[in-house]
Amino acid sequence: MDLSTDELIRRLYEEPPENFVAGRAQAIAGARRAGDKEAAKRLAALRKPTVAAWLVNLLALRRPDLIEDLVELATALRQAQRSLKGDELRELSTQRRQVVSALVRAAQQLAVEDDPALRGAKLPMAEVEATLTAALAEPQIAEQVRTGRLVKAATYAGFGEVPRPRLRLVTDDSSPSDEEEPEEVEEEEPRRVSAVDERRRRAEEKARAERAEKRRELKRELTAARTADSKARTALERAEEAERNANHAVDELEEQIAELERQRIVAQAEVSRRKLARRSAERDASAARRRVGDVEAALEDLEADEPV
Repeated sequence: MDLSTDELIRRLYEEPPENFVAGRAQAIAGARRAGDKEAAKRLAALRKPTVAAWLVNLLALRRPDLIEDLVELATALRQAQRSLKGDELRELSTQRRQVVSALVRAAQQLAVEDDPALRGAKLPMAEVEATLTAALAEPQIAEQVRTGRLVKAATYAGFGEVPRPRLRLVTDDSSPSDEEEPEEVEEEEPRRVSAVDERRRRAEEKARAERAEKRRELKRELTAARTADSKARTALERAEEAERNANHAVDELEEQIAELERQRIVAQAEVSRRKLARRSAERDASAARRRVGDVEAALEDLEADEPV
C-alpha cells in the first residue's frame, strides 16, 4: 500500500460522510490486494461519521492547536472547580464560552473550505457545540475528540466533575469517644472504680469489634463492586462490538442497495432500448408484408392480361 493504514484512516475521516463508505471499501480492497489482513480488518471496523462528528474531526485533524487549547482550558476548569475558586471559575467559564464559539466557527469555515457548496447550507453546528462542551467537561470525550475519529456527536449533562464519595475508616488510633471521663473517685470506693474501668473496657472491646466488622463489610462491598465493574465493562465492550458489527452491516446493505439501484437504472435503460428495437422491427415487418401484397397483386394482374 502506498499510504500507511493510519494515513488512510485519517483521510477517510477528513472526507465528507457521503464519501466514507466508498472510500472505506476502496481502502479495504487495496489492503486485501496487498495481502495486509490486519490493515483490512482495521479498516473494516471503521464506522461512518455523522456530519457533526465529521466537522469536529476536521478541527482535530487540521487545527489540532485549537483542540489543545480546549484541553488545556478543560484542565484549568477542573482544577478551579476542585479548589472552589469562585472568581477564577467564573472567568474560566466565560473563556469557555468564547473558546467553544470560536471552535464552532472554525469548524464551519473548514467545512466550507473543503466543499464551497456548503456555504450557506444548514449544518448541525449545535451538535458540534455540544460535543466541544462535553469535551471540556469529560476527559474521555476530549481524548476521543483529539483522535479525529469521532463517529457521532457527544453530549454532557451539566458541567464539571462529579466528586467521588470519600469513605473514611475508623482506625484503632482514632480520637476518643464523646463519652465523658469518669470523675475521680475516692480511695474508699475501689469497687466503684473497678466497675467504671470494666464498663470502659467492654465499650472499647465493642467499638473494636464493630470497627473490625465494618472493615470486613467494606472489603466485601469493595470486592463485589470490583466484580460488578469488571462484568459491566465486559458487557459494555461486547455491546459496543455488537453495535459496530450491526452498523457495519447497515453500511454494507446501503452499499448493496446503491449497487442494486444502479443495476436497476441500467436494466431500465436496456428495456427502453429493446422496446425501441422491437417497434422498429414491427415497422419493418409491416412494410415487408405490404410489399408482398403489392407484388402478389401485380402478378395476378399480369397473369389475367395474358391471352388464353
